Amino acid sequence: MGTQALPQAATPAEPGRLTVTGAVERPLNLQISDLEKMPHASVEVKGHDGSLTTYEGAPLAELLKSAGAPIGEKLRGANMASYVLAQAKDGYRVVFALPELDAAFTDSKVLVAYAANGKPLPDGQGPFRIVAPQDKRPARWIRMLQRIEVVKVQ
Repeated sequence: MGTQALPQAATPAEPGRLTVTGAVERPLNLQISDLEKMPHASVEVKGHDGSLTTYEGAPLAELLKSAGAPIGEKLRGANMASYVLAQAKDGYRVVFALPELDAAFTDSKVLVAYAANGKPLPDGQGPFRIVAPQDKRPARWIRMLQRIEVVKVQ
């Protein structure tokens, strides 16, 4: 049975910024303008009340590539057990396995959204949130996203 490197205590991100840390070659400290320069994606989802919302942002996989996380060709062997720990401003945390985010393994898209219906995310949701439309329940659609940490299981 393997051991895992425990995630570090969360370092508060600067307001309006998103940090990408952990088992990456280049830790990032991003703002909306940085995500706007990355490959863009949008997804239309239905809310609990039946209304449609179009979220816009960058695929989480693109942020991970920019940080030099083991994704793409590097996602094999021991890296297959690596995961992403995403944390919100209020401490809420969710996990995604790296293969869930890699196009070589899945057609699902996980988006780091910064806009909804053409407008910045409202207070209480943004400035960043994760949208995972393939999930049957939106429990991993983390609002007020501040930190993404790549954790490599040893």
